[in-house]
Parts: sequence; C-alpha cells; structure tokens
Amino acid sequence: MDEPSSLDRRQYLTAVGATGLAATAGCIGGGGDGSETITIGSDIPYPPFEYRNEAGDLVGFDVEIAEAVFGEQLDREFEFQETSFDGIIASLNNANFRVIMSAMTINESRAERVDFSDPYFTAYQTVLLLKDSDITSREDLRGEAVGVQKGTTGEAAAEDLQAEFDGELEIESYDQINGAFDALLNNQVSAVINDNTVSGEFAAENDDVEFLEGDGVASDRDDAPPYLTLTVEEYGIAFRQDDDEFREAVNEAIQAIRDDGTYDEIYDEYFQA
Repeated sequence: MDEPSSLDRRQYLTAVGATGLAATAGCIGGGGDGSETITIGSDIPYPPFEYRNEAGDLVGFDVEIAEAVFGEQLDREFEFQETSFDGIIASLNNANFRVIMSAMTINESRAERVDFSDPYFTAYQTVLLLKDSDITSREDLRGEAVGVQKGTTGEAAAEDLQAEFDGELEIESYDQINGAFDALLNNQVSAVINDNTVSGEFAAENDDVEFLEGDGVASDRDDAPPYLTLTVEEYGIAFRQDDDEFREAVNEAIQAIRDDGTYDEIYDEYFQA
C-alpha cells in the first residue's frame, strides 16, 4: 500500500478507517503467508489508545502505532477486531486474530501464555477519585470500594492492595473501564485503579475527578507523573508462541519508527498536548 506521510497520518486513518484497511486482503486470523490481513484483537473503547471518534472512525495511539508498524514499515493491511479484555489472550490462542494490541502490560503470568514484542509504552497504575473525596492518602483506601476493569493489571494492583490491607478493600470489577468510571461518578465506588494515561484522559473531560497524590513506586524516576503510582508497567504487542518470525519483524518495525522519529510524533500527538 502507499505509505502516508507522518504529517497526514491522522487524516489518512480517518479517511479509510482502521477496519477499512483490510478490504482486499486474504484470510483473517493466524498462520499467514505474508499476504493475509493482520487482525488485531483489542478492547474498545479504551481512550486514548483505541476508541471511536464522533464520526465512528477508530482512532487512538495504538491505532496510529499499528499503521506505522504494520502499514508503513511492514507494508501489510490490518484491521482491529473488538474483543473483551478479560478473554483476549484465550481468543488470541484460539486464532481469532493474529496479535493483541490493546494497551497490554507485559508481565510474567501473561508471558506464560503469549510472547510479547519489545515494549512500546510505559504506564503506571494510579488511583482516581472524586474531588470532594475524603481520601487523601494510600492508607485512606483501606475499607473503601474501588472500581477496576476485569482482567487488567489495574485489577491485579487492587488485589495487591487488598492483600496489603488484610482484605479491607472491596473490589468492583467491570467489563470495560467506562463502567468503573461511571461507578465513580455515581458514588458506587470511592476510587478507580487504572492506567494513568486512560484515567488522565477521563479526568481531562470531567472536572469532578482527580488523581490521588503521594509518593509511589515511580517516585524515583525522572519521568514519574506527579501523583501516586502503584506500579510501573511496559506495554507490548502480544503474539501466539509459535509466531516468532512475525514477532521479530514487528520488533524491527518498532525500532525503525523510534529511529526515524515517527514514534515521537505519534506520542506527542496524544500525550504531550
């Protein structure tokens, strides 16, 4: 396919739509002979990584990274396939799609079931509150209810906090993060534990919420955010464990977009505004 320049990538994606990039390609799913459409399993919506704009087009950081990696570097057609995050690894291993690209944190338990690309994003688990909340410290979460998304590292971070509090933390798990955010606004939970960039996107659109402040595990990092961090995590693209050649090609493409400045352009578009 013709490669769009970095200056008009967003217009290009909006014009054709991420799912429209696969219109003429071959089979969906795994295996592959180099001509198939690369299907990407993803939990949607999860702004700013993958979500639909007012026109219904799929946009976001992951969508533009996918275009840069699969479309521009590997000259492959691709499409996103919406799937629940809670069962996304099982769906990958059942060959429902070729890879997972869904703001997925690399960790040991997942690495037992899939192989990951080199990291392409750093994130932190954080705590989002209502601005009139009485919670002012990590310890104040003891005895409270927190909202999380099922199957995520936010849920795992909440479980770790629950163990730290000897069980004195109620965890409410939702199919999508929007459910947890809605529960917070409706006072059904006292806080939401989730990735900082996604919670930050929500906070930017809702004046009634803010991050819980305090030192956390990332406090000694030069790029640490100015609020409490429960974890430091790296996102990766997930592959089935028999897809080594393709994974290596994707790693080379990720490095290429870092080297030529494309990655920084996309990052700045979503996270430096």
